[in-house]
This record gives sequence, structure tokens and C-alpha cells, in this order.
Amino acid sequence: KGNVVEPWQILNKQGADAFRWYLFTVSSPWYPRRFFEEAIDEVVRKFLLTLWNTYSFFVVYANIDSFDPTVQKVAVPERPLLDRWIIASLQQLVERVRNGLDNYEVTASGRHIQEFVDDLSNWYVRRSRRRFWKSEEDDDKLSAYLTLHECLVTVSKLLAPYTPFISEEIYRNIVCSTDGDAPVSVHLSDFPEVSESLRDEDLLFQMEQVRRVINLGRAARNKAAIKTRQPLAEAVVVATSEERKAIEELAHLVLDELNVKEINFVADVKQLADLKLKPNLQKLGPRFGARRPQVDAAIAAMDPEHILSVIEAQGQIGISVDGREELLSSDEILVDEVEKEGYSVERQAGRAVGIKIAISDDLLREGRARELVHKVQNLRKEAGFEIEDTIAVNMSGAVILVEVSREFRQFFMAETLCRDMTYAAQAPAGAFSETIVIDGERVMVSISRLGSIKDI
Repeated sequence: KGNVVEPWQILNKQGADAFRWYLFTVSSPWYPRRFFEEAIDEVVRKFLLTLWNTYSFFVVYANIDSFDPTVQKVAVPERPLLDRWIIASLQQLVERVRNGLDNYEVTASGRHIQEFVDDLSNWYVRRSRRRFWKSEEDDDKLSAYLTLHECLVTVSKLLAPYTPFISEEIYRNIVCSTDGDAPVSVHLSDFPEVSESLRDEDLLFQMEQVRRVINLGRAARNKAAIKTRQPLAEAVVVATSEERKAIEELAHLVLDELNVKEINFVADVKQLADLKLKPNLQKLGPRFGARRPQVDAAIAAMDPEHILSVIEAQGQIGISVDGREELLSSDEILVDEVEKEGYSVERQAGRAVGIKIAISDDLLREGRARELVHKVQNLRKEAGFEIEDTIAVNMSGAVILVEVSREFRQFFMAETLCRDMTYAAQAPAGAFSETIVIDGERVMVSISRLGSIKDI
């Protein structure tokens, strides 16, 4: 009748782990739900591939540097702040999953794991990439390896009841391969327990504030249609004194993530934008009829910030009309925001971030340098070079881009693992070449493999 999905149709294509994760985390297993094959594909993309790519990233670099967690050690309190934060987040995750599973809340616990893996991949690993890339074998690099290893091992154990196969693969490869005394299977290991000494609520609060600012700042950049690779002069943050202190201690993350040169703080969003509220006539006219002018007057008499904060928190707000209280929903009040000239502003629940959108000549050149690095990194992939390969680069063409590469030579070479940079009109024999276009300017870039970063 066409109303059945054969189990093997799913298991042979997406695998048991993807199927199990879908059943556990989309909704509670004991509730009926609509099932379709594409839903499993989305689960694979959103979670399992993220987890696998994070694990693969670790394995690639651990093999390059011959990392051995049983021999190389750095105590967690001695590691950089970013490491201590993700370890503290890991303790929070262990507590949530244990409590959830103890109370048969398998869906909530699974979603907590998914959120953590997303943070691990898209925040911790992304912020730490340069630590794995660099050639120096120092405590900073070792701390990154140890931290990512500990996170992956713990996640594999937390995931074992959910996705037994990928958990086993990760565990056996990064634990059993180096530790002969470890249980031979993740399913024979003890379930993780919280380490109270590694908890750090203050650090979790700090990072939460920083990431909120970064998300708002990115949204402000997107609103102004300015690429993240283009440096900007300033970000202005609306924050309380407590939030400001937390953000200032981690200001380097905000500066780097938003690609701005300076961060400043204000206490009131009115210093970034003025809010004006007006009634939605299409909604309120039919609802209130002849009483609508009184509604308009009541809205006009209220503080726009108050109205907006209440609506953002509750989805509606009460106003007095002729002595009677009326509830207005968010779609019945229109908000006009007049931003401070020269800034793009994004706000949420009384907080806001403004990005200065004026771009000086110096910032423009730096943006082109960053774009050039991005293009060359793509060339490396197209040429089939390995992550650890060092390269020689030859460049010829638009004077403006050649000059940018000279001005930012050190930055360019460090980011692309370039060890020799030339500007000959003729590309070297055997080099992989392609024309790169930036801001309408064209330059021919040729790259050749020199060796490996392991040789340095």
C-alpha cells in the first residue's frame, strides 16, 4: 500500500546510528511521529558529520605530530582559557546527560550532546585551528591536543547508548590505540562522571556573554552586507557593568571574531539607535474600530524600550484603553529603528551591538589581503595538497593586489604555509595556477609543493 518504510532501506543507506539518533532526538521515542527518509539525511548532516569531521580533524593532526595522550600531559588549570572553558562545558554536559538518562529523558539528553558537539566544532576547534597548525611543540599546542582528545573520548562514552557504532570507532581509535590498559570497548567503559574541580560557572558566563556579542555583531555585519574578512574599525556593545567586565576579559575573541580593531561599550541602546513605535493599522483598525485613536495614544505614551523588552520576553503587552486593559501581540506594534549614522546595529532583548561601517583605505587593503589568503587556501585544496604541505607562491597581474601581498607578506605566508614568494611574469613549470579576482582586479597565482611542515 506504500505506507511502510522498509527498515533495511534506511539502515543500508544511512546506517543504524543515524536512524537511532533520529528516533531518540527528534522527539521522545514513545510519541508517534511522521517519518520520511530525508529527515535522516538532515540528522546525518547536522550532527553525525559534524562529530565525524571534528574527530577526523583531531586524527589528522595527532598523526602529524605523533601525539600520545598517555605520555604528554598538561594539567587543566594550566591550560589556556579556551581549553578550560570547553572542559567546564563538558562537565556541565556530563551532569545534564546523567540526570536526563536517570530520569529517562533521552531526547533532552541527546539534544544536550548535539549542542555540545556543535560548540566543540564550530567554536572550540575553529578558534584553536592555528594552535594545531603551528610547528612549535609547546604547551599551548599540547593543551589543545589534550583538551580535544578528552572531549572526544567523553563524548564517545556519552553517545554509546545512542550511537553504539560511531562511538566504538572513535573510542577504539583514539583510546585503545595508545592506552593498552584501557577497556577494549567503549561499551565496557565506565559512564562519565562530573569532575567538580573542573567546573567553572564564572567562565561559562563570560563565554556566554562574549558569544552573544559576537552573534549580534555578525548579524549587524550581515545587515550591512559587509564580508567577515573585511576588517572594520569599531564595534560598540550595549552591556551592563557585569556583562562588560566579562566581555572585556575576553575582548580578544570579540575583536578577532568580528574582525574589528576596537571594542567600546555603552550602557544604553539609545546611544546606538532610536526606537519609534507605531500601531499596525491593518491589525488594530479592524480589531478596535472607533477606539483605535485611543490605542494609538496609549502606544505613543509608553516607553518604546519598555514595550519592546516586554514583547520580546512575553510575546505581548498590556495597555490601558478607556480604563480597560487590552493585550497587544508583537505583530500589532510596528518598530522603526533609526540607527546612529555610520553604524549597523543589531539588537536582542535589550542588548545591542553596533558595527562602524565606514572602511578606510588601510582597512580596505587589509581586507583584500585576507581575501587573497582565502583564495590561495582554496587553491591548495584544488591542487590536492595535504594540510601539512608547505608551498611556494608566484604572483603576477594587478598591481594593487601584488602590492597588497607585499604589504601583508608575513601574514600571507604564515596563513598559507608559504615558504617562498616570488613575482615573476612567467609561472614556474609544473605549478598549479589559477586567475584570482578580488574587487574586479585579476592576478595569476601559481602554487608549488615544497615539503611538509613536519620538516621544519
